[in-house]
Amino acid sequence: MKGDKIVLGITQGDINGIGYEVIIKALSDSRLYDICIPIVYGSPKVAAYHRKALNLENFSFNTIRGAEEAGAKRASIINCTDDTVRVELGKSTPIAGEASYKALEAAAQDLAQHKIDVLVTAPINKSNIQSDKFQYAGHTEFLESQFNSGGVLMLMINELFRVGVVTTHVPINKITEYITRDSVLNKLRILQHSLLVDFRITSPRIAVLGLNPHAGDEGLIGEEEQKEIIPAIEAARVENIMVFGPFPGDGFFGSGMYSKFDAILAMYHDQGLIPFKALTLEGGVNFTAGLPVVRTSPAHGTAYDIAGKGVASPDSFRQAIYMACDIFRNRKEYAEISGNPLKPYDGSELS
Repeated sequence: MKGDKIVLGITQGDINGIGYEVIIKALSDSRLYDICIPIVYGSPKVAAYHRKALNLENFSFNTIRGAEEAGAKRASIINCTDDTVRVELGKSTPIAGEASYKALEAAAQDLAQHKIDVLVTAPINKSNIQSDKFQYAGHTEFLESQFNSGGVLMLMINELFRVGVVTTHVPINKITEYITRDSVLNKLRILQHSLLVDFRITSPRIAVLGLNPHAGDEGLIGEEEQKEIIPAIEAARVENIMVFGPFPGDGFFGSGMYSKFDAILAMYHDQGLIPFKALTLEGGVNFTAGLPVVRTSPAHGTAYDIAGKGVASPDSFRQAIYMACDIFRNRKEYAEISGNPLKPYDGSELS
């Protein structure tokens, strides 16, 4: 932190998508500068291209060489690319993939070295970013590897509910391989800890969805609930986690039961994200729970189809910024009130 302001790192994402548009629109809100010092890891050349395309004359970046040079009340940018970078709006290109990786790599290094406090990532293309240096399904898996986490949870958050997933970017025909008692229990532990520390919720209530239709109908439609999910729920209860279920996914969301819980654990990506994005998308945030650092992102993707048209909403990106700052402060406050205020007694006062 610099004073009472959080140093916020932002990665440019795919330069041919809506990343820079939502970044610039979000950073055009002067209220952000009261709580954070934003630094974009990207390309001044690409940023200028997008600013011109958006016809935003009253906004500009201050180009700096390192995070320590960032100042308050103005957005800064660190160049992570070379002069060969080229924007081709709406297209997936190798150049865009390489540029998104270089920005992510630089920001992750600064995050690890505490040069920035939190990280907000603009959307990448999970295909064109692949290389010998990046062989991950997405941001979540990359950051998990970089920060040696004991496990992470992709947690999607909007004004209606929070939903995490046991499996993230896994093919449908392989999901059952990952639905085990231990994997479900581990995700419940991460979710419980995040609700307590990151969101400061006392005695959180967690709902667990079944894997199969009708949550298996007591074994008639699949055995994963009986053999893996229910044992995980029972083990979590022994650890004083208030967990309920398993619930059938369709009835759970269709009846509005999600409003009765502080978070939901779905078994796979689309089971959780389809209702999440169907009910509310523009203000949704993706948070990586379980990391020792804070990372959020907007809930949308590169949106090539509207890139450069000036119609992309910055709401999700703006919420990702505010949430990253809130979680950082919540963690700091939790650490302060949870720490032992008494020094160990060593008898020195009697000498």
